[in-house]
Amino acid sequence: MEQQKTKQLALTGMFIALSAVGALIKVPSPTGTVAFDSAPGFAAALLLGPGLGALSAALGHLFTSLFAGFPMTFPIHIIVALEMAAFAAVYGYLGKKNLPLAVVAVSILNGVIAPATFIVFPQFGMAFFVSMLVPLLVASAANVIVSALIYKVISGTIKTDISNN
Repeated sequence: MEQQKTKQLALTGMFIALSAVGALIKVPSPTGTVAFDSAPGFAAALLLGPGLGALSAALGHLFTSLFAGFPMTFPIHIIVALEMAAFAAVYGYLGKKNLPLAVVAVSILNGVIAPATFIVFPQFGMAFFVSMLVPLLVASAANVIVSALIYKVISGTIKTDISNN
């Protein structure tokens, strides 16, 4: 039991570190905060469980925002990090049951629904949504697909008994 917790802690740290590295791989966007930071978080959600995946994905967004100078303000980036945590948790739950559906659902959640939530903010509005839609949808799909491929490779080659699902 203790060895399993140690393994989970080490792997969680590795996924968080990979999220920080992914935060440096940017996708061109108006905010400069679209990157490959969430692929490790999404992979962690499948391999380690929704909670640890949510932690990795949230921290990944905060790393990306930090490296870009929090262009939408720190409180707004906290909201985005919470969205990322929720999407990773959904992915972790749904992906265990139906991975293709999870890939599509979370790509839409992160690529369309997330920027749509900012339409109500006066400083963002519809212009923000329209400008972020394509880069975020493309990056979201890429991050989720990469995580699904990582999961398929890892789960097919090693025993993934480290999850607390």
